[in-house]
Amino acid sequence: MTEAYPVIFPSGQGRDLAGIVEVLAELADLIDAGRLEIPIAATYPLAEVQAAYKELEQRHTRGKIVLLP
Repeated sequence: MTEAYPVIFPSGQGRDLAGIVEVLAELADLIDAGRLEIPIAATYPLAEVQAAYKELEQRHTRGKIVLLP
């Protein structure tokens, strides 16, 4: 079973940089352990960036859209 955890970075003034560093270190550990999975909804060649953007605009995407060089 894969557990899903959102990663939220604060924005604006007064960022907790120590907290961000801690989160990034934890993410690096998950990557090293092979426990971080990023769902990919679709891939598009860079020449089809408009089609990829249209898919994002529809807001039905589950996962990331990847542009390939």
